[in-house]
Amino acid sequence: MNPKVLLITPPFTQLNTPYPATAYLRGFLNSKSVESYQCDLGIETILALFSAKGLTAVFQEIEAKKPELSANARRIFNLRNSYIQTIDQVIAFLQEKNVTLAHVICEGNYLPEAGRFAQNEDLDWAFGTMGNRDKAKHLSTLYLEDLSDLIKEAIDPQFGFSRYAERLGRSAATFDEIDAALLAPDSFIDAILLRLLREKIDLCEPTLVAFSVPFPGNLYSAFKCGQWIKKHFPALKIVMGGGFVNTELRSLQESVVFNYLDFIILDDGEAPLLNLIDYLDGKRSKAELKRTFLLENSTVVYMDGSTQPGFSQAEIGTPDYTGLQLDNYLSVIEIVNPMHRLWSDGRWNKLTLSHGCYWGQCTFCDTSLDYISRYEPNTPQVLCDHIEELIRQTGQIGFHFVDEAAPPALMRALALEIIRRKLTVVWWTNIRFEKNFTSDLCLLLKESGCIAVSGGLEVASDRLLGLINKGVSVAQVAKVTNNFTRAGIMVHAYLMYGFPTQTAQETIDSLEVVRQMFEAGIIQSGFWHQFAMTAHSLVGLNPTQFKVKIENEKPGTFANNDLIHTDPTGADHELFSEGLSKSLFNYMHDIGLDLPLQDWFDFKVPRTTIPPGRIKQSIDDQQYETAKPNAKIVWLGGIPSVSYYSRKKKNQTFEMAEFTFSNKKKDLVIHLKKEEGEWLSEQIPGISVNSQFSKTFTELEKSFEEQTNGDFVLFWISRDMKQLRESGLLML
Repeated sequence: MNPKVLLITPPFTQLNTPYPATAYLRGFLNSKSVESYQCDLGIETILALFSAKGLTAVFQEIEAKKPELSANARRIFNLRNSYIQTIDQVIAFLQEKNVTLAHVICEGNYLPEAGRFAQNEDLDWAFGTMGNRDKAKHLSTLYLEDLSDLIKEAIDPQFGFSRYAERLGRSAATFDEIDAALLAPDSFIDAILLRLLREKIDLCEPTLVAFSVPFPGNLYSAFKCGQWIKKHFPALKIVMGGGFVNTELRSLQESVVFNYLDFIILDDGEAPLLNLIDYLDGKRSKAELKRTFLLENSTVVYMDGSTQPGFSQAEIGTPDYTGLQLDNYLSVIEIVNPMHRLWSDGRWNKLTLSHGCYWGQCTFCDTSLDYISRYEPNTPQVLCDHIEELIRQTGQIGFHFVDEAAPPALMRALALEIIRRKLTVVWWTNIRFEKNFTSDLCLLLKESGCIAVSGGLEVASDRLLGLINKGVSVAQVAKVTNNFTRAGIMVHAYLMYGFPTQTAQETIDSLEVVRQMFEAGIIQSGFWHQFAMTAHSLVGLNPTQFKVKIENEKPGTFANNDLIHTDPTGADHELFSEGLSKSLFNYMHDIGLDLPLQDWFDFKVPRTTIPPGRIKQSIDDQQYETAKPNAKIVWLGGIPSVSYYSRKKKNQTFEMAEFTFSNKKKDLVIHLKKEEGEWLSEQIPGISVNSQFSKTFTELEKSFEEQTNGDFVLFWISRDMKQLRESGLLML
């Protein structure tokens, strides 16, 4: 048998870019000469629904059913001809295919408007400096959200652009509710999804269908597709894996799940999927499967007898996006949040710098699971090979490195490799705000194309950061975010409230720290989320250590990850949600930074104990970065022009060297003593970023002092050399 695998991302994930799991697996299967296909049924369902044909069917369905409609839904229905007339052009605009439409969208007479446009009074303030196209994207997004509101109210209450029936997948301790939903008649959205699924199966004729389920909002659709395949193609085998499966279904006991599929695999999918293909091809026994659930004698069993080791990062191949409709994704602007905009606007190739997390100690994180605990970095050479291949394959130079936390040493090496290969890329990633992100490293990352980083400030309290075992302090975060900001890299902070034992005082003090960071301009974006306890985190595994009590101690038979808990010693965390979100939204737009914190809450909160200038003091206290003997010295610029001249002062003549360093913006001119200048001229080719060799601080120090008899440290911190360091002479 010639195996053929159809890799599917079920609805819904993102509108602007494909989720990378199927592309990763297809790239791996290519390396093993296994024929495969892939599709994102999410974007394809959205495009079928949000089209003139799709909306005509929506309005006909509403007309036939005659449901009770709210005033807002009734208005949209009454404007149905306008929506049908405009939808195809709006979708094309959001696909960057007819950008001139932005002019008429912004004039205000083209798009029909309903409830979502009520929040639109301040568009000029939000987009005044960003241009018509961004404003038009935002208006078009509101237009789609109006239609989404109608669909949820009148057609399918489970609908959502980036999730479908998400409530069913969240904390589903048993399969009963999902099973009941699957046994109900197909919904309007289901009918579109299943028609597209049939087209894919007819076209590809697979022997195995593999569903990647990264989030709860993909779960129902995966099972619905499995149900349809079981009915219409009973001989076709079905497997499911992905992020949701890896965290939620590790203790699966529900046999009814296997009415809809045949196998569930855990953790990295490459080896289990390859073993499964071998099993279906008769090349290995059932007992030799890897990390695989299946049904045997009506009982769920877990098979992990394979001796096949996992594949290293160097062995999994380059992600392959072939088959995905890359030109049809939608760039939307939902809210005026800089980092959320990166997430939803533009096409990003996804790559992983390293498997797992190099820190792996945060107590709230799922550190006991393989995707966190097993750290394995790739090499900069292999990563750049992947980058070049993906640019050729997709035509896109944007990259989102989807690491748990990108390692600073690997980021440095990758940045140097990108620059040496003269690649033009734009990239962003997630980091820890650790001390190794010096100002020089941040400048290097910027030079290589880095535009943004996101990182966990979490609970901005040193006591709680210690309890979380974050490995950073508030002062350190301030210094690192200042380094990134000064380099021109946007910083987004993940913020947490409600960690076990957190008091009301600590919550308000955390907000004050965040306020001061925005006031100092060292973070530009942020998002508060309430702490959620998971079964695979250190908090979930050791609740008494953190003084919390787990309420749902009996494991479920289906999903087991979210743990309901009580925090007897902490504050009533829910109370703070609205005030924290409201204040942050305003701080991101430089509003309300001088307001008392009390103004954001409708109940009495403690006065902050954080001194007014704490963050500014942390930045001002940032000491000069002393040289490490083994630090690499790298020059990012080109070869300067040098001239020598004599300077007279108090009847003495000094032999001098004048260097002119030209960059894209201006010339930098510095003056050195002749012997220092001659030494620097000799060194620049060897420390150039394009050189295959590098020199350490100690090597340069020894060379300088032998040739000039001068003090290298004094030379290094001189005014002229400081100017050169600010222009691209980096200590890494």
